[in-house]
Amino acid sequence: MPLVFIGHGSPANAVENNEFTRDWELIAQQIPQPKAILVVSAHWTTRGLFVLKTPQPKTIHDFYGFPQKLYNMQYPAPGAPEFADLTLELLKHHPADADNTWGLDHGSWSVLVKMYPQAKIPVYQLSIDYTKSPEYQYKVGQDLLNLRKKGVLIMGSGNIVHNLGLLNWGGTAYDWALEFDHWTKNAIETRDHDALINYQNTGKMALLSVPTREHYDPMLTILGASKPDETIRWYAEKCTLGSVSMRSFTIAG
Repeated sequence: MPLVFIGHGSPANAVENNEFTRDWELIAQQIPQPKAILVVSAHWTTRGLFVLKTPQPKTIHDFYGFPQKLYNMQYPAPGAPEFADLTLELLKHHPADADNTWGLDHGSWSVLVKMYPQAKIPVYQLSIDYTKSPEYQYKVGQDLLNLRKKGVLIMGSGNIVHNLGLLNWGGTAYDWALEFDHWTKNAIETRDHDALINYQNTGKMALLSVPTREHYDPMLTILGASKPDETIRWYAEKCTLGSVSMRSFTIAG
């Protein structure tokens, strides 16, 4: 299976038809049908590493101040307990534990409702251990490589640039947001994963673009699960609201 990173942006994308959601739909059309989907979401951060194992994940509405129709939405995809067990085995050196209390947060379902609206493909999640380093998040991805051979689509859901404290409702992207977004694209294309792991070395643009890491880390996990000879394809190459990059991409052999 390919790898996918989605810049998910606002939960409202789940009920909108826009340039970003149309690109998500296009991604689903252009890649093989997965047997299961493992989502590394910016919105499940934990102390320790956890894999969602519940057979019927609940839809989590983890946001505030949006229209009621968004809270009414459900994404009733089945879970993937057998793939969760395989994932736990692959991550045994970290280690990771099973979790049956979480569900599908909006980092998962607000994207999947566009990519796979019938909600028939089993979905489970992998948490982000907020106590660990960027390098750790990357190494987690390396250990997940064999999932791809089993038909699992590994999807990171976050945003390369994500600074809600500096949103520009007029929509014009800040220079530093564009600079960091373009720097990240170049580093991905040149396979400079060390630079991406040590992104803080780029200075002020990194501090502004990644004030907290939870939206950046899913990208590192996806890159960790990639191979050097694979093809990268870009989607939704735009910064919105001044300080949120919607950049998405696939990596495929």
